[in-house]
Amino acid sequence: MQGSPARQRGGAAASCPEEALHCRSVLEMNPCATYERLVDGVRPWDFTGGFVPCELLLVGEDAYPVLLSAKKQVLIAVSHYGKGHMVVVSHEGILKDPKFSQFLRNAVEWLKPCPEALVGVHPKLDSLSQVLLGAGTRVQAGAEPSPSMGVFCMDAYDSSQAKGIVEFVKGGGGLLVGGQAWYWASRHGKEKVLFEFPGNQVTSVAGVYFTGNAVEKGVFKVAKKIPKIPLVVPHQANLSLDAESLLRGVSELDLTTGGIPSTLLVHGALSFPLCLDSSHRCLLAAARYGRGRVLLATHESQLFSPKLARFLLNAVSWLDAGRKGLVGVDPRLKTLCGLLSQAEVKSQVSQLAGGFSVYCCSSYSDGDAERIHAFVAEGGGLLMGGQAWYWASQNCGKAAVAKYPGNRILNRFGLSILGQRGQAAKYPPVGPGEHYHFRRALLLFSTQLQERRELTEPLKGWLPRLAQDCAAFLHIPAHDCPAYASLHRILTKVLKRSGIPQVSRHCPVKSNSKEAVLLCMATELSLTMTDCGALLQKSAAGVCALPVTVEIDGTNPGKTAWRSTGLYLPEGHTAVITCPCLVVGAGLKVQVGCHTDDLSQAKELKRAPVVIRTCDVACQKQSISCLWGGLIYIVVPAKSVLGNVPITVEGAVRAPFFKLGETCERQWEACIRHYPAPWAELAVENLILTVPSDSIHHMEDPRPLLTLWNEIMVAISKLAAIPAKFPRPERIVTDVQISCGWMHSGYPIMGHLDSTKEMLDVKHMKTTGLWGPIHELGHNQQQQAWEFPPHTTEATCNLWSVYVHEEVLGIPRHQAHQALRPQCRKERIKDYLKKGAQLKDWNVWTALETYLQLQEGFGWDPFTHLFSDYQKMSSIPKDNTSKMNLWAQKFSQQVNKNLAPFFTAWGWPIKKELSVELSSLPSWEQDPMRSYRP
Repeated sequence: MQGSPARQRGGAAASCPEEALHCRSVLEMNPCATYERLVDGVRPWDFTGGFVPCELLLVGEDAYPVLLSAKKQVLIAVSHYGKGHMVVVSHEGILKDPKFSQFLRNAVEWLKPCPEALVGVHPKLDSLSQVLLGAGTRVQAGAEPSPSMGVFCMDAYDSSQAKGIVEFVKGGGGLLVGGQAWYWASRHGKEKVLFEFPGNQVTSVAGVYFTGNAVEKGVFKVAKKIPKIPLVVPHQANLSLDAESLLRGVSELDLTTGGIPSTLLVHGALSFPLCLDSSHRCLLAAARYGRGRVLLATHESQLFSPKLARFLLNAVSWLDAGRKGLVGVDPRLKTLCGLLSQAEVKSQVSQLAGGFSVYCCSSYSDGDAERIHAFVAEGGGLLMGGQAWYWASQNCGKAAVAKYPGNRILNRFGLSILGQRGQAAKYPPVGPGEHYHFRRALLLFSTQLQERRELTEPLKGWLPRLAQDCAAFLHIPAHDCPAYASLHRILTKVLKRSGIPQVSRHCPVKSNSKEAVLLCMATELSLTMTDCGALLQKSAAGVCALPVTVEIDGTNPGKTAWRSTGLYLPEGHTAVITCPCLVVGAGLKVQVGCHTDDLSQAKELKRAPVVIRTCDVACQKQSISCLWGGLIYIVVPAKSVLGNVPITVEGAVRAPFFKLGETCERQWEACIRHYPAPWAELAVENLILTVPSDSIHHMEDPRPLLTLWNEIMVAISKLAAIPAKFPRPERIVTDVQISCGWMHSGYPIMGHLDSTKEMLDVKHMKTTGLWGPIHELGHNQQQQAWEFPPHTTEATCNLWSVYVHEEVLGIPRHQAHQALRPQCRKERIKDYLKKGAQLKDWNVWTALETYLQLQEGFGWDPFTHLFSDYQKMSSIPKDNTSKMNLWAQKFSQQVNKNLAPFFTAWGWPIKKELSVELSSLPSWEQDPMRSYRP
């Protein structure tokens, strides 16, 4: 190419500076508007002429179809690269045929960086010049590219000027290119088309490839919106040869390199796994993109580990693609240079710079994202590594696949690092044969569902992985990105065709079933929609509900808190939430549903894995829907000082709600308890119980029950030495299935539906007791300062169980739990001492016994005083030994007794200096451990 193509954008822009703003708006036009502009006035596409087009393959985030054949093959595509754009058609005959003149005029007008830009047309496309001249376009016919042009039109059969044309587009030029590769494939081999066909040396940088597949002729309709990108296109490029090259001489991949790896989502058409664990989770992967190559490791330590030397040298060689060029190494990975120098590979510690054949870096920054994209697209090799699980742990509520810095680089290559931990272990490399790949698995799943036949292997074995990968993929925002929106639409179609499976206590679903995949798919898709009713085969019937305004407490001195609205959103429906403008952007959220446990890891499902929906209050009036329905809450962030906030909700129904001291008993009896929502809430100042409405319909007066619960909560606060009013009320939510145990602590505390009866029956509570719920409420009072995990995790919480049962319910400890019967306690102590009183055996009931002996010797007051003191202390040690010595010291001082012999008898690591210090205190003559000493 003559002249510097990098200057051509300057030439085009300089010719019409007054159009600068227009240029920018055209270049940044969203895909839907672009599509509408390209097909404006276009009649059905007539492909019955004298030429046979080829199928196009689209990869990355920028390319999308304008036309699909009847068999859903891409015939025309659009993309962008750098500051410029491309329109790619699947045969040069399209550029010459008057039948396509309207589309060609549209395409050229859209490609122009400004309206007056000159359009250059290659000598082989003279008929295109006539079409454009007829539309009043400034055309330079028979032209070679030059700096004065804004658009260049060419066929796809000459790569001699590929580098210059890529620079032309990158700088802001528009490219209209057409050709077919099936004839070239017949002479050179289909497997070579993607990476050697001349046209692909240009279009691939923007994610568009000509393939060797011929497309049947026909007349094809103009789609109303951007057509869907096919899940899989048979491109014949043998990526298994790439895998073989990368794994040559490697019999084992030892990933025990000093760090915990993440796992990968391999979702691109040209990406492939290199290492899979037994659950088909990927730990190493590679991809082709544009004219370049990418290899991704799941921890940066893998990039310089001597254990992986053979693999790393293979990787650098493959990424270099025979150029024997310079390898650039980010300073944070400089150890890799030593490994490379031993193999006489030239390397340089540097940020990404010109002249590198391969660049090696970690995934913890996206500062060079655009440069890396261009580097790979134009032929460079990228070796990247890093884990995202730590980032995910520090960024709760954010999806690593979308927000993690490295994924802003990697996603367009068809690779993503997930926020989940993998296992650092030794793995066999992938061998020959068919391996799990997200797209391939999804296509098989869709096809076999559509054919209504039993799922076959290997798909059956892939189902759990497919469900989790669907969930991860759907967290990549699809708005204004057809590459992702297309897959979202494919998943939606699969789901609507199959229907959302029924799942319940009486109709459970196995986790390795197609129903589980569909449930997961439905949940995640619904979270991407404003109106999830679109997923239902039948539209959700309208809810006859007038707007309701409720006032919520927007002041929150404690941790994030849910405020009940007393309203319920039926499944598949949409509610409209209106808030005062003053609270918009103040951190409030709307949440539908209270059953927060994620059941994705369960082997059997009795409900969908995730059934809540949360969104930020980002504008005064917004819609929210939830596929599974749920009670509506306003989530108030910690330290919020908004005061009372009126919230208007339209489209919801009322739910039974009773708060002690506030709700009118007559209204409750007459109507509130009969409200139609399936879930009800009963509240006292420091606790809210969420239970099935069926369980409270018969309850004429909730006051006796709630009075008892109020006494329980007062007792809990008293023992914990905290203010009588909690910063936020505790919550106990019953569910058909929870993530672990019979109940578990947290906000909310979760329990099985079967625990509802014991929590609502005053007689039962006062006679049999309520160990489980109080145990979990005790967990929520445990403090790191005086906890010694793992020993006391399931022990000290039971102090509250014992205290409440005795002080409130009038049930002595030996009746409150069978493990506390005197004989059981004695035998447990003997067994513990017989084994040598070792801390490894000091846990649960054994650990609780230590505290019960102290309580029986000195009462409850020392505990409340100590819990109070700990809240005022600073610089509390973090290790168990120091913390245990501190507790022994503080308790001894509190009761004015030398308790060092007592704690030593229990195997506590009491330091010599503390024993000396406490020896000045009176001895504890009633020490119960004395009777067990020889």
